[in-house]
Amino acid sequence: MAKIMMAFQVLPKVEDSRLFEVVDEAIAVVAASGVTYEVGPMETTMEGEPDQLWAIIREAQDACIKAGASRVLTYIKMDYNPGKTTIEEKIKKYREK
Repeated sequence: MAKIMMAFQVLPKVEDSRLFEVVDEAIAVVAASGVTYEVGPMETTMEGEPDQLWAIIREAQDACIKAGASRVLTYIKMDYNPGKTTIEEKIKKYREK
């Protein structure tokens, strides 16, 4: 199966003072996965096999719970255009300015 893109945002239910700390645990899961990814101000975008990306998102949610969140709301976006679009293609022109 070809690579696709998925972006997700976790909103862990924790004290405001711990929000970034807990979100960082979710991002660490993505970083450890080995997929191509980019962290943005509102979400993290990844490239990979669909089943692999779903598993990473589930693991990222679990990491938030393990870090003390009592609940995690997760927003997911998917660009299902297998093997035809990459993160780099979508943002390259904005980085060249």
